[in-house]
Amino acid sequence: MCPIRYYQIMRNCKDKRAHRYQMVQHALKHGCKPAARAYNTSPGIVRKWIRRLYKDGYTGLADRSRRPHTSPRETPPEIKQYAIKLKKKYKRLGAEQIKTLEYISLSPKTMRKIWREANVHSRRRTKKYKTKNNLREVKKRFALFERACEDTKDLNDIPEYWTQMTQLKLPRVQYTYREVSCGIQFLGFADERSLTHSTIFANYINYWLGKFNVLPANSIRQTDNGSEYCGSWQSKSPSAYTLAIESMPGQVHRTIFPGAHRMQADVETVHNLIEIEFYEIESHKNRLNFMQKAYSYQLFFNLHRPNTYKDNKTPWQLAKEKVPDLDKRLLMIPPIDLDAAIRLDQSFSAKGGNDVLTVP
Repeated sequence: MCPIRYYQIMRNCKDKRAHRYQMVQHALKHGCKPAARAYNTSPGIVRKWIRRLYKDGYTGLADRSRRPHTSPRETPPEIKQYAIKLKKKYKRLGAEQIKTLEYISLSPKTMRKIWREANVHSRRRTKKYKTKNNLREVKKRFALFERACEDTKDLNDIPEYWTQMTQLKLPRVQYTYREVSCGIQFLGFADERSLTHSTIFANYINYWLGKFNVLPANSIRQTDNGSEYCGSWQSKSPSAYTLAIESMPGQVHRTIFPGAHRMQADVETVHNLIEIEFYEIESHKNRLNFMQKAYSYQLFFNLHRPNTYKDNKTPWQLAKEKVPDLDKRLLMIPPIDLDAAIRLDQSFSAKGGNDVLTVP
């Protein structure tokens, strides 16, 4: 008789089927009760494995799942289908982001399980795994609007947006302003990248920063070395963009080192987010409809969207912690159509005969 009980052997056995097969063979030769005594178990257990061996063969000697056939708390099929539909709609958005957007009651873990069972996968970009310095704590210490990044984003390389852009004459370039410490974002749009457009966008942002008096002393506006910010590479004087930035007292325009694109990580991050959360999802009727939806997204980003890399708080919450009496309207300024602004300026500056303005 085996001194160790059968269930203890099963708990530590690496090949349970082999042990049960030996027990069944012993039972077929000597009987169920002698086999039960030899293997320190009950005759019922021996008979069970004999039945399973005859029914399913050697594979029937493996453990079966103890999962219940029915689950009263299982997610209803209609909610599962709704979660799958949302994933197909939002494409590369994660479970936490979709839960925030749609106020769905399912937990992110449950949503991922449903998508995995339905074989609904995300289209992910290949990432470069490089060691980066964690500058989050440093950025938290900056005053509001003390540091800001500005950059442009080409929109003609987004498959979901390209057809609408060409057919409806939607903007081809996005101008982005990103405040570093809290993540506040302001947008501008145009059909091309130029020094004129970036200068108008700089003056637009300066107007609102000055109106609400939120620009601290010694603030820095950082850009790359593109011609839309620095002008001609042969120029020996500051560009119109630089002059516009530094027209605000205490504000300085700085450029990154050539090729050091990681210094623009803050604004490049939101470029990836807006591509996933806006351009790949939304459809537009015309240019005005596009600007309205871009405004809605900017409001959502600044006021409601929690940032997991900034203590899971929204830019508005972080800004209120730094400046308790901050006017909320500053975060609600609309995106600007830079081409329309240029046309408006030209219409007001058009001259008639004898140098008389055609528009009073």
